[in-house]
Amino acid sequence: MPNSYTAFAGQRLLMAGASRNVGIAVRRALDRNIPDAILIFDDQTGRQVDFDLRGTEEEIAARLGQSEEPQQDTPRSPGRPKLGVVAREVTLLPRHWDWLSRQSGGASATLRRLVDTARKLEEHKQIAREAQQASDRFMMAMLGNQTGYEEAARALYAGDRARFLALSDPWPAELRDYARRLAAPAFDHGEDADSLA
Repeated sequence: MPNSYTAFAGQRLLMAGASRNVGIAVRRALDRNIPDAILIFDDQTGRQVDFDLRGTEEEIAARLGQSEEPQQDTPRSPGRPKLGVVAREVTLLPRHWDWLSRQSGGASATLRRLVDTARKLEEHKQIAREAQQASDRFMMAMLGNQTGYEEAARALYAGDRARFLALSDPWPAELRDYARRLAAPAFDHGEDADSLA
């Protein structure tokens, strides 16, 4: 999926969506000489980005649209793909082997299930970390002077959804809502990860 972006003119949401649509909206706002500074953020990372807005709207759309085109998958050869099973030595204590021998499906199947569960837990933690960082980057850039910013950032990293929402409530609505949207996976996946532990 192509990245999406959100542009703000001061504290007001200007446009959200694909890069070409956001780029054209920003260009039109600049042409109107609006007094507010316009900043564009990557919805995935919370990082501020700059678009090349030179030329006509068609040129801007073409330039920004190139990055949105889906990559062609390489065609697969006919037949069943290999499973990719790799045999390696595993060294365990006798009590571990005893426990594995009592599990349904045998030692290999049990080890694969344990590894998959651990990978899923790590994926949830990674999603939460990325959401925390994205929201905090945006908050630092756009809300760093707002009352409660530091406490809200601490609540974000602590996974305290209720406190984060309460502290961010008085912030300018469109900035607050975007920060909350970026932060949402940190809270959602944090709960899922805890249930896997």
